[in-house]
Amino acid sequence: MPLDIALVTTRGIFSIDDEDFEVENNVWLVGDDHEVVVIDAAHDAEPIAAAVGDRKLTAIVCTHGHNDHINAAVDLQSRGGRPPILLHPADEMLWDLVYPDRRPDAPLVHGGELSVAGATLRTLHTPGHSPGGICLYLPASSDRDPTVLSGSHVFGGDTLFRGGPGATGRSFSDFPTIIESIRRELLSLPPATVVHPGHGPGTSIAEESPHLAEWVARGH
Repeated sequence: MPLDIALVTTRGIFSIDDEDFEVENNVWLVGDDHEVVVIDAAHDAEPIAAAVGDRKLTAIVCTHGHNDHINAAVDLQSRGGRPPILLHPADEMLWDLVYPDRRPDAPLVHGGELSVAGATLRTLHTPGHSPGGICLYLPASSDRDPTVLSGSHVFGGDTLFRGGPGATGRSFSDFPTIIESIRRELLSLPPATVVHPGHGPGTSIAEESPHLAEWVARGH
């Protein structure tokens, strides 16, 4: 098949500041019949591995280091091929809470590119929810089959959701920083860009951009 985006949802516990919360996470897969990238291997490697199938898993991307976005990454990696686990270095202190005895395999850097199935995903550093939060941007391409995947897409992690920015007010988070990240890196994307968040329903840049001032006024 041509390039496609698939969603797997998993449930588990998000732990922060000595509190636990039951959450449902979105795990995104981008690829074709032959190879695929997994974005945010959360909670349970089994359904993610089933969605990968017999395709080559070329990378496991962590949009940030909170446990609910990385806690199935090493298990998924161990199931074959040893694809690299990628994380922005500014979130390694969060990674260490889950995996104190090993490191991510390679760093994500702002502007860095990741290729899969003939497409290029570009890393956007979007701190605020956490210092090393990133989004992955997939530009529109006229070469793709429009019946399968068209337009531009951004995988927003916990930076941007339907209705506003990711949560702040916890350790290592900062509201003014996430607002600036969204303003600079995300609201500058084409308005029709589809936003695929780390939790909950999707949205678009066009839907969210008119509300920036409201978010700033309410403070979250």
